[in-house]
Amino acid sequence: MLQAQKRPVHIYLEANPNPNSLKFVVNFMLADEGLSFDYPDAGSTDNSPLAKELFNFAAVERIFIASNFVTVTKNDGVEWVEIQDFIRDHIKKYLESGKTAVQAIFDKDPLFDENDSEIVKKIKGILDEYIRPAVEQDGGAIVFHSFQDGIVKVLLQGSCSGCPSSTITLKAGIQNLLTRMLPEVKEVQAEGV
Repeated sequence: MLQAQKRPVHIYLEANPNPNSLKFVVNFMLADEGLSFDYPDAGSTDNSPLAKELFNFAAVERIFIASNFVTVTKNDGVEWVEIQDFIRDHIKKYLESGKTAVQAIFDKDPLFDENDSEIVKKIKGILDEYIRPAVEQDGGAIVFHSFQDGIVKVLLQGSCSGCPSSTITLKAGIQNLLTRMLPEVKEVQAEGV
């Protein structure tokens, strides 16, 4: 995991297709390349003191941390203009103190498993090379879950979780790409949505 150090913190905000999510982009990496951390509730934040603190804001429903950004998903009862400055300032102050956003140590590569079949390795490679950068731009992630009987199952995280356009992205984008590149793939489904 990336080591924290005190440094100037600059944050800008980016909207994304999910109107309840906002992406807080930082001027340095918060998580190692290709890794993402999804916190659907305060109880899931054991390895992220930052996420735990952000859940203290009553309007916050989900936190997602990847590369150089934090995506915050709010509830419908509040508008972004009412809370975005408070959340941005909290993230800035937290990072300026030199604390890490995520404290995770892995015994092995969490993205690739040597026991994966050749087709699963190809699916993960395509997701990592072609899909991950695009969905990270929108403040989310799509992570491989399983492959069986021609069906690829993925997990939607960050702003992708609950996003109105995620079904279109899943079917028109990811499914079309995977079925075109790998004839073994017949369909892509979202797991746990």
